[in-house]
Amino acid sequence: MRCALLHGFAGDPSVWDEVIAAWVLREAPIAVALPGHGGGPVLPTWEDNLAVIAGAITGCDVVVGYSLGARVALGLIATGRCAHAVLIGVNPGIGEAEREPRREFDAAWARLLRADGVAAFDAAWTKQPLFATQTRAPEATRDERRARRLALDPEQLARSLEVMGLANMPDYWSAVPAHRDRIALIAGADDPKYVAISAGLPATSFETIPDCGHDPTLEQPRELAAAIARAVERLR
Repeated sequence: MRCALLHGFAGDPSVWDEVIAAWVLREAPIAVALPGHGGGPVLPTWEDNLAVIAGAITGCDVVVGYSLGARVALGLIATGRCAHAVLIGVNPGIGEAEREPRREFDAAWARLLRADGVAAFDAAWTKQPLFATQTRAPEATRDERRARRLALDPEQLARSLEVMGLANMPDYWSAVPAHRDRIALIAGADDPKYVAISAGLPATSFETIPDCGHDPTLEQPRELAAAIARAVERLR
């Protein structure tokens, strides 16, 4: 079973390098750039972008996504575009009452990107409590990640927030039980919000990665590679 790897917001395919270096499954994976992150421009709708990503993972049996990439992977499963998914730190969507506050939240970040650029955005974005555990990762690795983020296009990142953010993503909560035999879940053990979300979702399996917060690709890449392998074996 060949895996396609989808990164999170403000990432790129290189975030998977250390995971791929520790890969234990027989077939090598492919890491795919999302729209607005090197995978072409962000298109007008969630569905437009989903179709582009589906085309980029042709021939893959499993889509493995982290954060934004996990939401995209769930969308690919829900729309019948991929057979299996491993979702890392996934949020399946939000209800109608939450959409406008979330749209305002994302719009504020988009304004910062457009007004002050990626460096100012990055300085504020990475201070969110969600990312506090990332200080455990080697400083050199964190610096490399930041340098790659700074090379991204601020307008395209803003568009990604506006089009592919939670406010405009379909609510896929009902899709999870409908496809439970095709989905495996992973979360960092020190990421309480996403552990709680995953623990409440029906799936083939759910595994937490010790000593890890929201981003296992950064904090525990070797352990993540092993967890993905176990998840894929359970999905076979």
